[in-house]
Amino acid sequence: MRSTGRGHSLELVEQARAGRVRAVARLISLVEDGAPEVREITAELCAAAGERPPPWVVGLTGAPGVGKSTSTSMLVRGFRERGLRVGVLAVDPSSPFTGGALLGDRVRMQDHATDPEVFIRSMASRGHLGGLAWATPQATRVLAAAGCEVILIETVGVGQAEVDVASLADTTIVLVAPGMGDGVQAAKAGILEIADVFVVNKADRDGAQAAIRDLRNMIALVERPWKPPIVPTVAVRGEGADDLLDALDRHLRHLEESGELARRRLARARDEIESIAVTALRSRFSVHGDARLDSLAAEVVAGATDPYTAADALLATLPS
Repeated sequence: MRSTGRGHSLELVEQARAGRVRAVARLISLVEDGAPEVREITAELCAAAGERPPPWVVGLTGAPGVGKSTSTSMLVRGFRERGLRVGVLAVDPSSPFTGGALLGDRVRMQDHATDPEVFIRSMASRGHLGGLAWATPQATRVLAAAGCEVILIETVGVGQAEVDVASLADTTIVLVAPGMGDGVQAAKAGILEIADVFVVNKADRDGAQAAIRDLRNMIALVERPWKPPIVPTVAVRGEGADDLLDALDRHLRHLEESGELARRRLARARDEIESIAVTALRSRFSVHGDARLDSLAAEVVAGATDPYTAADALLATLPS
């Protein structure tokens, strides 16, 4: 990819801070592509971070078909009615051929396409597990610099493993829907623990009350300072929007009063630093294609050594 140059990158940051949509889009593309300018861009964005209060980051996750995009659109409408600038990062599955996003969640949020106070960006997961794209944290920082007061992050929708969003969001919404086999399937295997608010969408369908009852029983089994409220909605018609916004407000107050908000944001920064450091170390000490690795692998296959001993031998040859 052709470099934009440091001067142009800093100009893009200034334009993004002024709320110019094209500059915001260009900066997110740069961080997605891992452009050489990302380090300077991030430094400029962080230097300006103290000029505005941090945005409220709300994550939405759940199994495919529960209505994440429709619910996101409903929330955008609710926050805009409060006069807030809203950013949306909708993470889509990647094409195995081009690496681009397949679904294009922006198509399902066209009601807000002409609103200059709403920025919607689809991001390809590019094989990253956990329901998010690798560049989601950096894209969130770009939207914050652009003055977004609320940032909604919609995960890719791959099922029970989408727990990464909890490490990036202040508030995590887990959506379930009745009539999808087990009504609380999305609330198992770790998803239950990350939910700050449960939404039973498509609540006009048969089985909605059973799903709500099952969720209540599961929540009662977990000892937490905050008991996630359960909000029934019919997002396609906007029903339950006020109740959902009220539940989100109550959770934000809990975070602020308990000190949990500061703790989550500190953990978020720590995780981002660790991720950058580990990626750099992996790149620095990469041994893929190393002749020594091939030789040691042959010894393991032949039974001349074991993988742990071989790994120790390989590490001993790397620079300290």
